[in-house]
Amino acid sequence: MKIFPLTLIPNETRIGFMRMRWVSLGIAALLFVASVASIAINGFNYALDFTGGTVVEVRFDRAADVDGVRERLATAGYEGAQVQSFGSGSDLLVRLQPRDGQTTTDANNRTAQDVLAAVSTPDNQAHLLRTEFVGPQVGEELARNGLYAALFVVVGFLIYIGFRFEWKFAVSATVTTLFDVLVVAGYFSWSGREFDLTVLAGLLAVMGFSINDTIVVFDRVRENFRSLRAEPLEVMDRSINQTLSRTIITALVFFLSVLALYLYGGGSLEGLALSQMIGAVIGTLSSIFLACPLLTMGPLKVTKQDLLPKAKDEAALARRP
Repeated sequence: MKIFPLTLIPNETRIGFMRMRWVSLGIAALLFVASVASIAINGFNYALDFTGGTVVEVRFDRAADVDGVRERLATAGYEGAQVQSFGSGSDLLVRLQPRDGQTTTDANNRTAQDVLAAVSTPDNQAHLLRTEFVGPQVGEELARNGLYAALFVVVGFLIYIGFRFEWKFAVSATVTTLFDVLVVAGYFSWSGREFDLTVLAGLLAVMGFSINDTIVVFDRVRENFRSLRAEPLEVMDRSINQTLSRTIITALVFFLSVLALYLYGGGSLEGLALSQMIGAVIGTLSSIFLACPLLTMGPLKVTKQDLLPKAKDEAALARRP
């Protein structure tokens, strides 16, 4: 009996992606402009990690409900409080945004007492373990370090892809990756969701995911051109189709994994999971509809000479027995 393998997508589809390149580039340009405009107009809703504020550690008599504590703090006027458990289920860490007119002493004393009063219930009292004030200069340092990390990753991408492929591929891959990150960041700016260190970590993960997919497509482009000697547009179309199944299946597995983290990881990991879910979708679409079309534009336009094997490669092949 013949057994047919179960696949989501045929081994090689025949979709004319490059015929749609101007449409995809136009949509990408609109998303880019919208993201930049949102960031420029709305900015980001920075969390305590970047703005400074009050940190309060409390211990309950019994295990506490994190969501219930967060709701009681919101009712008491502390909207956007970050609550997470650590150690045992009865120990909670509460982080609050600074309020206008508060000094360091106010943050360490009156705010802590307000938190205790808000989170305590008659059947589960809270006790203060520690309170401290985190100054905004710490947040500025974190933001600066995050920017350095992003620049380090971008420069590393340029160097790696420039050596492995051609400089045109390096620029295209970097632009595609930065587009993915910018769109995810634009969503957080537009929605007003808190931007904290977990979101920043998610953006860095999106960069890695995006560049991985793009490199897979570019590698197939190079292999196909050396074996087919066809026109660049045909080579790119065939390469995208050949890697389509791998791209979508990888993205789907990654998305489902992060979705589980979003659903069951708690509020402290929500920003990380959400940024990675959006990045998985945008990164997959950009590796299909944006990376190769960029190689058909202006100074980035790839020619046969760019894709032909180097002379030293051909000489090495000729010397082989």
